[in-house]
Amino acid sequence: MKQWYEDLYEHYGIKYDREIFTQGTIGECDFLEQEINYNKNSKILDIGCGTGRHSIELAKRGYTVVGIDLSESLLQRAREKAVEQNLQIDFLQCDARNLTYLNEFDLVIMLCEGGFSLMETDEMNFQILQNAANALKPKGKLIFTTLNALFPLFHSVKDFLDSQAKEENATLENISFKLMTFREFSTVYFEDDLGNKKQLQCNVRYYAPSEITWLLKRLDFTTIDILGAKLGAFSRDDKLTTEDFEMLVIAQG
Repeated sequence: MKQWYEDLYEHYGIKYDREIFTQGTIGECDFLEQEINYNKNSKILDIGCGTGRHSIELAKRGYTVVGIDLSESLLQRAREKAVEQNLQIDFLQCDARNLTYLNEFDLVIMLCEGGFSLMETDEMNFQILQNAANALKPKGKLIFTTLNALFPLFHSVKDFLDSQAKEENATLENISFKLMTFREFSTVYFEDDLGNKKQLQCNVRYYAPSEITWLLKRLDFTTIDILGAKLGAFSRDDKLTTEDFEMLVIAQG
C-alpha cells in the first residue's frame, strides 16, 4: 500500500515548483556554497531532491551533484529541467531508507523535509539520517531542515498553516498535534498536474533540538549546530526560537 507522501507527489511536479516553500532556492544555495567554502571539487548528495531545484542550482554553479527521490514523477520533472539547461545531473529513483552510499560525498543535503521527518516511524526517520551519515566522507557535512517541535508547544499549527494556505495549492484541514509523539495529523486536499482532486491523510514528525542533537551524536557527528530556517535566507546568525516553524541543522564529523 502506498504511503501518503508517495501519493502526494505523483503527477505533482509542475505545481510543486509553484508552491511558496520552493521559492528560496537561490539564497539557500548561497548558504550551502558558503558552508563548503566554495570548493568546486565538492561532491554533493541531495536526498529527497524533488524536482531538483537545489541540485540544478548547485550544478549550474559548477558542483557535481547526485539527486535522489522516492517519486519518479518528481524526478522526471527534474530531469526535464536539467536537460533544458544543458546540465549533467544524476537523478535517481531511490528510497532514502535503503541507500548504500559509503564515504562518497563531501556534503549531503535534505532540505524542505526531503524524506526525513515524513516517515511513519521514528526508526525509519533515523535510518534516513544514518544512511545520510554513511554517505559522507570523513569530515563531510550534513545539512538538513526539519519541523521544529518548539513551535507547536507555543503556537497553533493550524493557525500558522492557515496563514500560508492562500499562497499554496494544497490546503490542510482536521489538523491535530499529539504531544506524546510530536506528530501532526492532518487531511490534505489538493489538485495534481492532471487536474485530479485528491484527499490524503498525512502525518509528520516534529523534532525537538535535543532529540536531533542526541540522534546525530549517536551517528558520531561531533559538531552540531541547530538554527532557525528562514525561507531562502539560511544564516548562522539566525538562532533557533519558538517562532521558527522549521529548524536548520548543520552537522560535521
